Amino acid sequence: MANKTTVALTREQYDEIISTMRAGGSYFRKNDRIATALVLEANLGLRIEDILKLRLNDIILDGDRYRLNITEQKTHKKRTFTVPLPIYQYIKIYAIENNIKETESLFPICERTVQKYLQKVSDYLGYDNIGTHSFRKFYATDIYNHNNHDIMLVQQLLQHSSVATTQRYIRISSQMQEEAILNHMILR
Repeated sequence: MANKTTVALTREQYDEIISTMRAGGSYFRKNDRIATALVLEANLGLRIEDILKLRLNDIILDGDRYRLNITEQKTHKKRTFTVPLPIYQYIKIYAIENNIKETESLFPICERTVQKYLQKVSDYLGYDNIGTHSFRKFYATDIYNHNNHDIMLVQQLLQHSSVATTQRYIRISSQMQEEAILNHMILR
């Protein structure tokens, strides 16, 4: 599914998709690996292709925090950011439970496998226009809504080269911009 047609998940859709993946359904088996990869996409804002390349030793203890250095596959941009301790612990537990060594891929699956499985779950739940990129868009929208609508922060976190791209992610339309301007008027 093309990124331009996917929509950002709501919190309820995110919760339902992940819990359904962990439980399984009548037409598909449970899949903790894919659920975990999508949870990381929703919590780190990385593209799925970058999540699928992760190894535990990519996350380095730097002083009192964990840091991830990657080169994004799509843009070839280098990116360094802090991984919150709860997310690092979540990844570490996943690796231990699945006997994954620090140097091994956390998710030895291909992007197409994730997309096909997500499509089955989305169809089962009756959701349209949901793809792997919906989890990145969910991250962007959630960050935007919980940080005083700071579009520049979201742009930086996603490594977008233009604010216009970020606006499309979080669905800020020109109509919303016009309404904001009208609502702000303070004529005397």
